[in-house]
Amino acid sequence: MQAVATKLTGRRGDSVLFEDVSFALGRGQALVVTGPNGAGKSTLLRMLAGLLPADSGSFALTGDDGAALPVAEFAHYLGHRNAMKRELRVSENLGFWKSFQRSEAAEGLSINAAIEAVELSGVAHLPFGYLSAGQQRRIALARLLVASRPLWLLDEPTAALDKRSDQLFADLVRAHLAQGGMAIAATHQPLGLDDIVSLELSGNHRAASASGESWS
Repeated sequence: MQAVATKLTGRRGDSVLFEDVSFALGRGQALVVTGPNGAGKSTLLRMLAGLLPADSGSFALTGDDGAALPVAEFAHYLGHRNAMKRELRVSENLGFWKSFQRSEAAEGLSINAAIEAVELSGVAHLPFGYLSAGQQRRIALARLLVASRPLWLLDEPTAALDKRSDQLFADLVRAHLAQGGMAIAATHQPLGLDDIVSLELSGNHRAASASGESWS
């Protein structure tokens, strides 16, 4: 499986945020997108997820046989918001996502196993809105686990997390990559991952070339 972006250009209104963004990822690889506020990191992630149109260029996900795969069916998108209903129980929220994003190719974790994986055992019965901001973000990460999808698109995934939870997140991504998954994350801070591909959006309408490096 491979994810390939070719000469992507993104705009906000009449302003060009970035152009000529190109990269390629294979199984077990992660791309970290960095840059100043307003450089277009969130715009790029939404574009990759198919939530925003590209001004030009393309992004494609292909299987091991080279056949095109629909990003909407093979990728998780985790944005700034957690995409959970505050009044519903944690188990109900995760149950919805498990059903809605179910994959025929692979089964995700059970709801209880996913909650345990983010070290929040005992909260399944609580309304999501009762949780702290950090706990809510960890349950949002659990959403990535209840439905198995190979590509994770993560926008500031460690927002509201403490140092211990930062490490937990890094461990979850490492496990995902070790199983042949891929991850693309936009962030202001190191994510504790090694041997990543780095892409810096400079904020001056250009993008640095993607390069392999350790950023931990």
